[in-house]
Amino acid sequence: MILHNAAGVAMVLLALAAAQGRNSDVVGTTDQSSAGAPASQWAAAGSDERGDAPSSDAVMGSMSSMDMSDHANMSDMSSSAGDSAMALHMAWSKARSATDADRARAAEIVKTLRTALAKYKDYHVAEADGFKPFHPEIPQKIYHFTRWQNGLKAAFTFDPAEPTSLLYKKTAGGGYKLVGAMYTAPRGTSEAKLDQRVPLSVARWHRHVNLCLPPKGQGLAADWTKFGPNGSIATREACDAAGGRFYPQVFGWMVHVYPWAPTREMAFAH
Repeated sequence: MILHNAAGVAMVLLALAAAQGRNSDVVGTTDQSSAGAPASQWAAAGSDERGDAPSSDAVMGSMSSMDMSDHANMSDMSSSAGDSAMALHMAWSKARSATDADRARAAEIVKTLRTALAKYKDYHVAEADGFKPFHPEIPQKIYHFTRWQNGLKAAFTFDPAEPTSLLYKKTAGGGYKLVGAMYTAPRGTSEAKLDQRVPLSVARWHRHVNLCLPPKGQGLAADWTKFGPNGSIATREACDAAGGRFYPQVFGWMVHVYPWAPTREMAFAH
Protein backbone atom coordinates (compact mmCIF):
# COMPACT_ATOMS: atom_id res chain seq x y z
CA MET A 1 0.00 0.00 0.00
CA ILE A 2 1.26 3.48 -0.83
CA LEU A 3 0.42 5.11 2.47
CA HIS A 4 1.48 8.64 1.64
CA ASN A 5 -0.82 8.65 -1.40
CA ALA A 6 -3.78 7.42 0.61
CA ALA A 7 -3.02 10.00 3.27
CA GLY A 8 -2.87 12.81 0.75
CA VAL A 9 -6.21 11.87 -0.75
CA ALA A 10 -7.82 11.58 2.66
CA MET A 11 -6.58 15.01 3.67
CA VAL A 12 -8.08 16.52 0.53
CA LEU A 13 -11.30 14.67 1.28
CA LEU A 14 -11.34 16.22 4.73
CA ALA A 15 -11.22 19.74 3.37
CA LEU A 16 -13.90 19.09 0.76
CA ALA A 17 -16.13 17.12 3.09
CA ALA A 18 -15.94 19.77 5.79
CA ALA A 19 -16.86 22.47 3.32
CA GLN A 20 -19.74 20.44 1.95
CA GLY A 21 -21.03 19.61 5.38
CA ARG A 22 -21.89 23.25 5.89
CA ASN A 23 -24.10 23.35 2.84
CA SER A 24 -27.67 22.20 2.45
CA ASP A 25 -28.61 19.60 -0.12
CA VAL A 26 -30.49 20.44 -3.26
CA VAL A 27 -32.57 17.75 -4.86
CA GLY A 28 -31.92 17.75 -8.58
CA THR A 29 -34.49 17.79 -11.31
CA THR A 30 -34.21 16.46 -14.81
CA ASP A 31 -35.24 17.45 -18.28
CA GLN A 32 -34.00 14.20 -19.80
CA SER A 33 -36.65 12.58 -21.95
CA SER A 34 -37.27 8.85 -21.75
CA ALA A 35 -37.49 8.74 -25.49
CA GLY A 36 -34.38 7.54 -27.30
CA ALA A 37 -32.93 5.50 -30.10
CA PRO A 38 -33.89 1.82 -30.28
CA ALA A 39 -31.63 -0.49 -28.32
CA SER A 40 -30.50 -2.08 -31.55
CA GLN A 41 -28.77 1.18 -32.42
CA TRP A 42 -26.18 0.61 -29.68
CA ALA A 43 -23.83 -1.18 -32.06
CA ALA A 44 -24.68 1.20 -34.89
CA ALA A 45 -23.37 4.10 -32.83
CA GLY A 46 -19.88 2.74 -33.40
CA SER A 47 -16.94 2.19 -31.08
CA ASP A 48 -13.56 3.59 -32.04
CA GLU A 49 -11.98 3.19 -28.62
CA ARG A 50 -12.34 0.81 -25.73
CA GLY A 51 -13.19 2.44 -22.44
CA ASP A 52 -11.74 0.75 -19.39
CA ALA A 53 -13.97 0.08 -16.43
CA PRO A 54 -12.77 1.53 -13.18
CA SER A 55 -10.85 -1.26 -11.01
CA SER A 56 -9.80 19.82 -6.89
CA ASP A 57 -9.47 21.05 -5.92
CA ALA A 58 -12.82 21.30 -7.67
CA VAL A 59 -15.54 22.95 -5.63
CA MET A 60 -19.05 22.19 -6.78
CA GLY A 61 -21.08 24.23 -4.37
CA SER A 62 -23.32 21.89 -2.45
CA MET A 63 -22.20 18.70 -4.18
CA SER A 64 -18.48 18.48 -4.82
CA SER A 65 -17.81 15.09 -6.36
CA MET A 66 -15.06 12.69 -7.26
CA ASP A 67 -14.93 8.93 -7.39
CA MET A 68 -12.90 7.70 -4.46
CA SER A 69 -12.97 4.11 -5.71
CA ASP A 70 -10.41 5.09 -8.32
CA HIS A 71 -8.23 6.85 -5.79
CA ALA A 72 -8.42 3.77 -3.59
CA ASN A 73 -6.96 1.77 -6.45
CA MET A 74 -3.85 3.93 -6.44
CA SER A 75 -3.00 2.52 -3.03
CA ASP A 76 -2.60 -0.90 -4.65
CA MET A 77 -5.14 -2.49 -2.34
CA SER A 78 -5.67 -5.66 -4.33
CA SER A 79 -6.24 -8.01 -1.40
CA SER A 80 -9.68 -9.28 -0.48
CA ALA A 81 -9.29 -7.55 2.88
CA GLY A 82 -8.68 -4.25 1.15
CA ASP A 83 -11.65 -4.74 -1.16
CA SER A 84 -13.83 -5.61 1.80
CA ALA A 85 -12.76 -2.51 3.70
CA MET A 86 -13.43 -0.29 0.68
CA ALA A 87 -16.90 -1.81 0.36
CA LEU A 88 -17.70 -0.53 3.85
CA HIS A 89 -17.56 2.99 2.50
CA MET A 90 -19.62 2.56 -0.66
CA ALA A 91 -23.39 2.72 -1.09
CA TRP A 92 -25.20 1.89 -4.32
CA SER A 93 -28.54 2.62 -5.88
CA LYS A 94 -30.86 -0.36 -6.02
CA ALA A 95 -30.80 -2.33 -9.25
CA ARG A 96 -33.97 -2.43 -11.32
CA SER A 97 -35.23 -4.69 -14.08
CA ALA A 98 -34.24 -3.38 -17.48
CA THR A 99 -36.84 -2.28 -20.00
CA ASP A 100 -36.54 -1.52 -23.69
CA ALA A 101 -37.11 2.15 -22.89
CA ASP A 102 -34.23 2.09 -20.38
CA ARG A 103 -31.89 0.44 -22.87
CA ALA A 104 -32.85 2.95 -25.54
CA ARG A 105 -32.27 5.85 -23.16
CA ALA A 106 -28.88 4.47 -22.15
CA ALA A 107 -27.92 4.14 -25.81
CA GLU A 108 -28.91 7.74 -26.39
CA ILE A 109 -26.75 8.90 -23.47
CA VAL A 110 -23.77 7.05 -24.91
CA LYS A 111 -24.41 8.47 -28.37
CA THR A 112 -24.62 11.99 -26.92
CA LEU A 113 -21.41 11.54 -24.94
CA ARG A 114 -19.46 10.26 -27.94
CA THR A 115 -20.34 13.41 -29.80
CA ALA A 116 -19.90 15.85 -26.91
CA LEU A 117 -16.60 14.36 -25.74
CA ALA A 118 -14.94 13.94 -29.13
CA LYS A 119 -13.03 17.23 -28.89
CA TYR A 120 -11.79 16.36 -25.41
CA LYS A 121 -9.72 13.47 -26.67
CA ASP A 122 -7.15 16.24 -26.71
CA TYR A 123 -6.89 16.93 -22.99
CA HIS A 124 -5.46 20.37 -23.69
CA VAL A 125 -8.85 21.32 -25.13
CA ALA A 126 -10.53 20.04 -21.98
CA GLU A 127 -8.25 22.15 -19.81
CA ALA A 128 -8.88 25.20 -21.99
CA ASP A 129 -12.62 24.65 -21.48
CA GLY A 130 -12.24 24.64 -17.72
CA PHE A 131 -11.82 20.95 -16.86
CA LYS A 132 -9.16 20.86 -14.14
CA PRO A 133 -7.34 17.65 -13.17
CA PHE A 134 -7.72 16.49 -9.58
CA HIS A 135 -4.23 16.22 -8.07
CA PRO A 136 -2.36 15.06 -11.19
CA GLU A 137 0.84 14.78 -9.14
CA ILE A 138 -0.60 11.74 -7.34
CA PRO A 139 -0.39 8.45 -9.33
CA GLN A 140 -3.90 7.28 -10.18
CA LYS A 141 -5.47 4.71 -12.49
CA ILE A 142 -8.15 7.18 -13.55
CA TYR A 143 -7.72 10.96 -13.46
CA HIS A 144 -10.77 13.16 -13.00
CA PHE A 145 -10.78 16.44 -14.91
CA THR A 146 -13.64 18.42 -13.34
CA ARG A 147 -15.48 21.53 -14.51
CA TRP A 148 -17.16 23.07 -11.48
CA GLN A 149 -19.73 24.92 -13.59
CA ASN A 150 -21.01 21.57 -14.87
CA GLY A 151 -21.15 20.22 -11.33
CA LEU A 152 -23.16 23.22 -10.18
CA LYS A 153 -25.55 22.85 -13.09
CA ALA A 154 -25.96 19.15 -12.31
CA ALA A 155 -27.28 20.10 -8.88
CA PHE A 156 -30.44 21.33 -10.56
CA THR A 157 -30.80 19.63 -13.93
CA PHE A 158 -29.32 16.91 -16.11
CA ASP A 159 -27.63 17.47 -19.44
CA PRO A 160 -26.05 14.28 -20.81
CA ALA A 161 -23.73 16.38 -22.98
CA GLU A 162 -22.24 18.17 -19.97
CA PRO A 163 -20.78 15.67 -17.47
CA THR A 164 -19.25 17.01 -14.28
CA SER A 165 -15.92 15.27 -14.89
CA LEU A 166 -13.95 13.76 -17.75
CA LEU A 167 -12.08 10.53 -17.06
CA TYR A 168 -8.55 10.06 -18.39
CA LYS A 169 -5.82 7.45 -18.18
CA LYS A 170 -2.18 8.52 -18.16
CA THR A 171 -0.27 7.55 -21.29
CA ALA A 172 3.32 6.34 -21.50
CA GLY A 173 4.32 9.67 -22.99
CA GLY A 174 2.99 11.64 -20.04
CA GLY A 175 -0.24 12.77 -21.67
CA TYR A 176 -3.79 11.62 -21.08
CA LYS A 177 -6.19 9.37 -22.97
CA LEU A 178 -9.91 10.06 -22.62
CA VAL A 179 -11.87 6.98 -21.56
CA GLY A 180 -15.13 8.25 -20.08
CA ALA A 181 -17.12 10.76 -18.10
CA MET A 182 -18.75 11.13 -14.71
CA TYR A 183 -22.21 12.50 -13.96
CA THR A 184 -23.08 13.76 -10.50
CA ALA A 185 -26.24 14.51 -8.53
CA PRO A 186 -26.79 16.06 -5.08
CA ARG A 187 -26.68 13.72 -2.12
CA GLY A 188 -30.38 14.34 -1.40
CA THR A 189 -31.50 13.17 -4.84
CA SER A 190 -34.04 10.35 -4.69
CA GLU A 191 -33.45 7.14 -6.61
CA ALA A 192 -36.50 7.96 -8.71
CA LYS A 193 -34.81 11.16 -9.87
CA LEU A 194 -31.48 9.37 -10.38
CA ASP A 195 -33.35 6.94 -12.61
CA GLN A 196 -34.66 9.85 -14.66
CA ARG A 197 -31.07 10.92 -15.31
CA VAL A 198 -29.37 7.59 -16.00
CA PRO A 199 -31.59 4.48 -15.71
CA LEU A 200 -30.90 2.40 -12.61
CA SER A 201 -31.57 -0.80 -14.53
CA VAL A 202 -28.53 -0.07 -16.71
CA ALA A 203 -26.20 1.79 -14.35
CA ARG A 204 -25.81 1.82 -10.58
CA TRP A 205 -25.17 5.23 -9.07
CA HIS A 206 -22.91 5.24 -6.03
CA ARG A 207 -21.92 7.46 -3.12
CA HIS A 208 -19.16 7.42 -0.52
CA VAL A 209 -20.27 6.90 3.06
CA ASN A 210 -19.09 6.27 6.62
CA LEU A 211 -15.67 7.87 6.32
CA CYS A 212 -13.51 8.18 9.42
CA LEU A 213 -10.56 10.53 9.13
CA PRO A 214 -7.74 10.42 11.70
CA PRO A 215 -7.33 12.85 14.59
CA LYS A 216 -5.98 16.25 13.62
CA GLY A 217 -2.22 16.39 13.45
CA GLN A 218 -1.59 12.71 12.74
CA GLY A 219 -1.18 13.08 8.99
CA LEU A 220 1.23 10.49 7.59
CA ALA A 221 1.57 8.86 10.99
CA ALA A 222 -2.06 7.74 11.02
CA ASP A 223 -2.98 4.08 10.68
CA TRP A 224 -4.51 4.09 7.21
CA THR A 225 -5.69 0.51 7.57
CA LYS A 226 -8.25 1.96 10.00
CA PHE A 227 -8.88 5.45 8.65
CA GLY A 228 -9.87 6.80 5.26
CA PRO A 229 -11.74 5.38 2.25
CA ASN A 230 -10.05 1.97 2.64
CA GLY A 231 -10.12 1.88 6.43
CA SER A 232 -11.76 -0.71 8.63
CA ILE A 233 -13.61 1.92 10.70
CA ALA A 234 -17.08 2.52 9.27
CA THR A 235 -19.24 3.59 12.22
CA ARG A 236 -19.43 6.78 14.24
CA GLU A 237 -18.95 4.85 17.49
CA ALA A 238 -15.73 3.21 16.31
CA CYS A 239 -14.49 6.47 14.85
CA ASP A 240 -15.17 8.34 18.09
CA ALA A 241 -13.37 5.63 20.05
CA ALA A 242 -10.34 6.05 17.78
CA GLY A 243 -10.41 9.82 18.18
CA GLY A 244 -11.25 10.33 14.51
CA ARG A 245 -13.63 12.60 12.65
CA PHE A 246 -16.67 10.85 11.18
CA TYR A 247 -18.53 11.83 8.01
CA PRO A 248 -21.73 9.86 7.24
CA GLN A 249 -21.43 10.83 3.58
CA VAL A 250 -18.94 12.78 1.49
CA PHE A 251 -19.97 14.26 -1.83
CA GLY A 252 -23.13 13.38 -3.70
CA TRP A 253 -24.25 10.65 -6.06
CA MET A 254 -22.07 9.83 -9.06
CA VAL A 255 -21.95 7.44 -11.98
CA HIS A 256 -19.27 6.71 -14.60
CA VAL A 257 -19.96 6.14 -18.27
CA TYR A 258 -17.42 4.74 -20.76
CA PRO A 259 -18.98 5.65 -24.12
CA TRP A 260 -16.39 3.88 -26.29
CA ALA A 261 -16.82 0.52 -24.59
CA PRO A 262 -17.96 -2.25 -26.96
CA THR A 263 -21.06 -3.23 -24.93
CA ARG A 264 -23.67 -1.46 -22.85
CA GLU A 265 -22.65 -3.44 -19.79
CA MET A 266 -19.05 -2.24 -20.08
CA ALA A 267 -20.12 1.31 -20.85
CA PHE A 268 -21.94 1.53 -17.54
CA ALA A 269 -19.64 -0.71 -15.49
CA HIS A 270 -19.06 0.48 -11.94
